[in-house]
Amino acid sequence: MLKFLLYPFAVLYGMIMWLRNRLYDTGFYSSIQFSIPVICVGNLSTGGTGKTPHIEYLVRLLRYEYNIGTQSRGYKRRSRGFKLAGSSSTAFDLGDEPMQFHLKFPEIAVSVCEERMTGIPSLLAVRPEIDVVLLDDAFQHRSVKAGLNILITDYAQPFYNDYILPFGNLREQRSAAKRAHIIIVSKCPEDLDREAQQKMIREIQPSPEQQVYFTKIRYGKCYNFFTGQEEVLHKAQDIVLVSGIAKPEPMQRYIEERVGAVHLLKYPDHHYFTAANLDEIRQTCSNWKDKRPVIVTTEKDATRLALKRDLLKEWQIDIWVLPIEIAFLNKEGEAFDSRVRQYLLNARGMDTVEEFEEIL
Repeated sequence: MLKFLLYPFAVLYGMIMWLRNRLYDTGFYSSIQFSIPVICVGNLSTGGTGKTPHIEYLVRLLRYEYNIGTQSRGYKRRSRGFKLAGSSSTAFDLGDEPMQFHLKFPEIAVSVCEERMTGIPSLLAVRPEIDVVLLDDAFQHRSVKAGLNILITDYAQPFYNDYILPFGNLREQRSAAKRAHIIIVSKCPEDLDREAQQKMIREIQPSPEQQVYFTKIRYGKCYNFFTGQEEVLHKAQDIVLVSGIAKPEPMQRYIEERVGAVHLLKYPDHHYFTAANLDEIRQTCSNWKDKRPVIVTTEKDATRLALKRDLLKEWQIDIWVLPIEIAFLNKEGEAFDSRVRQYLLNARGMDTVEEFEEIL
């Protein structure tokens, strides 16, 4: 009933977003296009579609060929304005996802800024060698015109079945998907067959210029929070899963298939752990019947737990980190890679990969 009472507000919000987009489409509001390639990874919904592992996929794809810079808003960080990640940066300075990028890929330039149209020039001013900028969660930031727009939509809640906020979870109308060059349906079941994929593509109704890909979640190897040493989940273990991500249930199911027992402690997305939270985590471990369990968390959560590293070390409880990655269905990763590389070559004024290799 409450949801339907919110419907008029959704109509009002939808009208505002329609007008805003219309003003950009007609040129009344201008968009800045930069001289270097800009790839935007975003979504239409309010979160939980898996943008972060897709950004990391792009970093792995391009980092040996290009000098990469990333820019995010830095959601829930404690700082303001433009910030470039450095050796003393924490999740307070950057936000959890940019901090994760910085820790995993220290060779790239990780930055945050609320306004991308000023943040990108600030980034290029301090790191002029950058060849390509990856914008995280910037699909609605139309003041910057990205050369390649990648839209992520969750298999369990695709944008075409969703509604405008606050009635649903969409930030703007479904028709905004037409701005994307690539649409990725994320978090798909591993056994999603071609018929089901074609049905979703028909619902998406891509234009002839748009490509649709399907990805699944893949978990990497656990590593020790304190030492970085590789760890292995096994049936003799009991796990306390500490999660401050939007949708931890798939990870919970993955761990349950591999260990003795799992207890989920679920916190809000991007949550900074308080003293009361840490007491709850420690008490849960202490109350375990037979033996002390292992704490498992995500890489995003680990950046925020690292703010309490010294206290956590005093517990003398094993804490492991489980990375989240993505993989393409139908072996279409090569087609996606080729599409991204071709965009970058075109942006450099080259037509083929062979021409690029000659320069290298």
